[in-house]
Amino acid sequence: MRAMIRRRTSAALIASATVALIATACTGQSAGGGDDGSDAGKDVTITFWHGWSQDNEVKGINDNVAAFEKAHPNIHVNVVGNITDDKSQQALRAGGPDAPDVVSSFSTDQVGKFCSSNVWTDLNPLLQKSGIDPAKTFPTAMLKYSQFQGNQCSLPLLGDTYGLYYNKAAFAAAGISAPPKTFSEFEADAVKLTVPAGDGYKQLGFMPNFHGYETLPSHYLGQYGATYFDADGKSTIASDPTVAAMYTWQKDLVGKLGGYDKLEKFRTTFGDEFSAKNPFETGQVAMSLDGEWRTASIAQDGANLDWATAPFPVPDDQAATYGRGYQTGTIIGIAKSSRKQTAAWEFVKFLTTDTDAVVSFANAIHNVPSTNAALNSPKLVADPNFKTFIDIAKNPNSSTTPSSINGGAYILSLQNFGYDFESGRKTDLQAGLKATAKEIDDAVAQAK
Repeated sequence: MRAMIRRRTSAALIASATVALIATACTGQSAGGGDDGSDAGKDVTITFWHGWSQDNEVKGINDNVAAFEKAHPNIHVNVVGNITDDKSQQALRAGGPDAPDVVSSFSTDQVGKFCSSNVWTDLNPLLQKSGIDPAKTFPTAMLKYSQFQGNQCSLPLLGDTYGLYYNKAAFAAAGISAPPKTFSEFEADAVKLTVPAGDGYKQLGFMPNFHGYETLPSHYLGQYGATYFDADGKSTIASDPTVAAMYTWQKDLVGKLGGYDKLEKFRTTFGDEFSAKNPFETGQVAMSLDGEWRTASIAQDGANLDWATAPFPVPDDQAATYGRGYQTGTIIGIAKSSRKQTAAWEFVKFLTTDTDAVVSFANAIHNVPSTNAALNSPKLVADPNFKTFIDIAKNPNSSTTPSSINGGAYILSLQNFGYDFESGRKTDLQAGLKATAKEIDDAVAQAK
């Protein structure tokens, strides 16, 4: 799977937090909703912007576009790929005939901005008119990250789920017979799997540091079911006990595996995350937290590795929720400025709710299907390792990070505090969480 999609939860998270909030008054757009005549069978062309660029991805989306045009011969789709969020938002702010009608994004963190700034159409009336019940159609976590305060301005277009990758040969050598299910089991296995070498490691059981690949606070908190905000939109990270529990667990694991400095030194030897030099593929780490796309990458990279997947472990006091995982994904919406709302909706509806379309795209780019029907489709290609992530997507305890009016800024705040706490620059956990909660609340208030 390609790097661009994945970086929405790591490098793209930082970028998303710095994008300026698009104010409604600054969009310079018409209200949209014009009757484009597509219901009457008149020819109409819509423009669709997306960010995919790799050959299999482009072919996958183009195949679906062709299937849509065959089913809707009067609607033609002008497809423009490899578009960044910044470019699409600039075009939506400017409006005019060159702006896209339909836009997809890899940044679910931005949904709150898309909805609150009124640049994407609220799809609730269109869903209702089409007789589509979102709660029955989409997995709960995926539906949650595609809306903001009741505004369903986007819909899921394939998803990502996170789980545990483990080296079967390393497990056997350490006398471990099965993947861990709870954090206490995970800690014990991580220690057993760690093989020192000089002042470093021949093999590390797991890289827990927040600068590691995909080991972000939000991904760990997906195993706890953290709430992030209360009903009034105030940050709960200082009052939700699961947040303090996560930071305590992570720092304890850092200590058991050699300490922050030793782990950071070893981390600098890792190759690029999205290459055959990924430390799990090279055998530098025996367990890894990663998404479903890695199943395809390992095969494509030709890694000499005996491996398997399982759900990531859960806190011991939540053992009954084992099988859950953090979820995110790609979203798609309709530009509020589009004068071709009817045709645009037909296209979005097809891509997001037609079971065969969702399954064929998932098979093409090795992502998780984003409807309940597609997750259960017999046409879905899912070997045992990929099926792990399908089951995580189906798990009712799986969770995501909620939308915020200022995008992923609150996630970045959590991450920055994590860097300070794990390194020892800050030692008072509760005081740090209170300060971070205030930082989050102040930033949200400013965005409003």
